[in-house]
Amino acid sequence: MGSDPLYVGKLHSDVDKGDGSIKYILSGEGASSIFIIDENTGDIHATKRLDREEQAYYTLRAQALDRLTNKPVEPESEFVIKIQDINDNEPKFLDGPYTAGVPEMSPVGVIKTALPNMDREAKDQYLLVIQAKDMVGQNGGLSGTTSVTVTLTDVNDNPPRFPRRSYQYNVPESLPVASVVARIKAADADIGANAEMEYKIVDGDGFGIFKISVDKDSQEGIITIQKDLDFEAKTSYTLRIEAANRDADPRFLSLGPFSDTTTVKIIVEDVDEPPVFSSPLYPMEVSEATQVGNIIGTVAAHDPDSSNSPVRYSIDRNTDLERYFNIDANSGVITTAKSLDRETNAVHNITVLAMESQNPSQVGRGYVAITILDINDNAPEFAMDYETTVCENAQPGQVIQKISAVDKDEPSNGHQFYFSLTADATNNHNFSLKDNKDNTASILTRRNGFRRQEQSVYYLPVFIVDSGSPSLSSTNTLTIRVCDCDADGVAQTCNAEAYVLPAGLSTGALIAILACVLTLLVLILLIVTMRRRKKEPLIFDEERDIRENIVRYDDEGGGEEDTEAFDMAALRNLNVLRDTKTRRDVTPEIQFLSRPTFKSIPDNVIFREFIWERLKEADIDPCAPPYDSLQTYAFEGNGSVAESLSSLDSISSNSDQNYDYLSDWGPRFKRLADMYGTGPESLYS
Repeated sequence: MGSDPLYVGKLHSDVDKGDGSIKYILSGEGASSIFIIDENTGDIHATKRLDREEQAYYTLRAQALDRLTNKPVEPESEFVIKIQDINDNEPKFLDGPYTAGVPEMSPVGVIKTALPNMDREAKDQYLLVIQAKDMVGQNGGLSGTTSVTVTLTDVNDNPPRFPRRSYQYNVPESLPVASVVARIKAADADIGANAEMEYKIVDGDGFGIFKISVDKDSQEGIITIQKDLDFEAKTSYTLRIEAANRDADPRFLSLGPFSDTTTVKIIVEDVDEPPVFSSPLYPMEVSEATQVGNIIGTVAAHDPDSSNSPVRYSIDRNTDLERYFNIDANSGVITTAKSLDRETNAVHNITVLAMESQNPSQVGRGYVAITILDINDNAPEFAMDYETTVCENAQPGQVIQKISAVDKDEPSNGHQFYFSLTADATNNHNFSLKDNKDNTASILTRRNGFRRQEQSVYYLPVFIVDSGSPSLSSTNTLTIRVCDCDADGVAQTCNAEAYVLPAGLSTGALIAILACVLTLLVLILLIVTMRRRKKEPLIFDEERDIRENIVRYDDEGGGEEDTEAFDMAALRNLNVLRDTKTRRDVTPEIQFLSRPTFKSIPDNVIFREFIWERLKEADIDPCAPPYDSLQTYAFEGNGSVAESLSSLDSISSNSDQNYDYLSDWGPRFKRLADMYGTGPESLYS
């Protein structure tokens, strides 16, 4: 136990005389590390503390050697050192600290409680320290400790209790069905399954209006609405609600009932409600023959509030896009606005809106289903487009087609059709009709020997009458083609074959003649078109556009003496009557009148009027080009003292005016003076 080496034992050889000639050595477990030997005396000591619990014994080997030669003087011997046990280990709890659970209110038993009726709700946990001693508790023994945590587990020993004896909640009457009105909870000191609740309505005037259920997570009672609330009908409800534990412990029933009750009062608040229709759906019927404006039916709605505001009606046009119906805004009377057709729409589902006059935002909706009653307004017709054929070798009385009819109307007793041939076709020698009395008819042949080259198609008018009141009828034409058939009566071809005509012309010859005629017609049309183009008004194309091209002429004028090539008198004298330009291909619609003689007025006015007159003529001229063009005029004006200075009209003039004064005007007018003067030098006498 101490720090000094512990003497274990002694080794001695019989050969050892004590003169120091013998030395001892030690080998084996713990040699030199734990056990050492004095090589002179053979004493063995332990240099470290030994623990029996770690190793109970050591096996060692000893030998005596000659100190000088270092050779064994005796054989090697083996010995065992056993460790004696002492009380050096205290008791230990291997799995501590410990926890344990004890039900509350447990009776005294193997696990003993120091106090009776231990209540978890008062204290749910206890900490214990346990000591263990060895040597049966005698002096010198060792001890060990551990802790034990004792938890009291819950039992259902506490009944539920409402914290209040009554509750009150206010809800609006417009609250939807299934909405939550209130949440209430009964307190229970227990936990887990011992605190699970059940709620139920045991009394009151809210049966069927409200129901209560439990929230499994929070154990609350949830009150919800089962039917619509109406403030005008009832303003408040009183409910008696009971809460009880789901699983009661019979051992503690003596503590009292494990349930509790409370009172819940629900106050219904008034809200402005939309109008309510007297019926959720109004079924109505009307004949499709009814006149526009006839009454179909009436809807009624009222304001459920105490104010009883007047109601106005209208139709939701999204449900009546074609506007077949109208409704009186005050009375709710529904009338027809358009003609009805059952075959187009047999049932009209419309929505009627009712709104309060004082608060138009409050709108109620009513639904009207209008069924259109059928009348016999559609004639029967073929059930399909029949492709009827008759074989060239058909025999008399052979059925070639079975026909049936359909009618868009739907009479209550079903359809009954009657078939016959029209009066014109009754006496035909080719086909007959047999009414099968089952809404079908059979077409039969009356003769044999049909030939495609004589007639390839027959048209048979069939008269069909229905059983309506009044009955309607129609004539349907059945097209019958003559076909070449095989031995089994199956049509092979129904096209008319080419046969030699009486004139001896074949089909190829006829086609050639027709091609020639068509070619001739094309040539005639081409010639007529070209002639019309030549007669068209002068409208220049791009190549001949005068705005973009210069046209050269090689003609030379005769100067002032040339009075025959061009007559410019009309441009110079406004008093000359102008011929109007007319188109030869249309009847003239505007007659041009001669312009009056201009009076002596200022020159600028004269020219302005001249240009204005020419502009009007160009505007109404049907032969004028359809684009802007440049017009050039040689108008000199009028009112001059000398009048026109042109020599173009001088030859034909018979004027007696004296032009001698021109000689006084200078050299520039000498030529004129010579031409018009009366002197002997005049060119004309």
